[in-house]
Amino acid sequence: MSKVTWKSGTFLYPLPAVMVSCGTMEKSNIITVAWTGILNTNPAMVYISVRPTRYSYNLIKETGEFVINLTTEKLAYATDWCGVKTGAKVDKFKEMHLTKEKAKFINCPMIKESPVSVECKVKEIKELGSHHMFIAEVLGINAEEQHIDKNGAFDISKCNLIAYANGNYYSLGKKVGKFGFSVQKKQKDNQTNNKKIDNIKSKNKKTKNHKKINKKR
Repeated sequence: MSKVTWKSGTFLYPLPAVMVSCGTMEKSNIITVAWTGILNTNPAMVYISVRPTRYSYNLIKETGEFVINLTTEKLAYATDWCGVKTGAKVDKFKEMHLTKEKAKFINCPMIKESPVSVECKVKEIKELGSHHMFIAEVLGINAEEQHIDKNGAFDISKCNLIAYANGNYYSLGKKVGKFGFSVQKKQKDNQTNNKKIDNIKSKNKKTKNHKKINKKR
């Protein structure tokens, strides 16, 4: 089947739909962002892209801090509402019954209802066009204990995270694999084949030994 070609645009989906909290504990706001992601591993770097016309833009620029709060199915309504309303006119924490939680490394609040809150310190601002990119270093990650598995890793299947794609919100589906599973499968197949070969060799060896014993008799 052939593909349809469209003009240049933003069509790299799905993306995380996150609520970014900013400002201070006293003067705070929440902005919903989908233009976000990881930039680097060491040091851990992330970004959010925000229109300069948005109320949160100046809050982030002035403080140089923000928190990326992951969102869930239960937070879908609040996630959308915080994206279409302006913090210049409403208190989003109050209106959406969200709880401010003190961060460990920065002064702006985390959202307590979020399963994971990532504390970020702005390192650079790139003016790209319609949006300005805030490049930030991750100072701390706060995850709810109930979503941590027995190995100490964050279990995404326990909190029903949501994603954004082409104007819609979607709950994440079932797990279909894990990092490196394609290689692990081959390794398992090789191990299985090696075991089969060893078993055949072992059987052949036993057969030969049995024949030698019979000859001696």
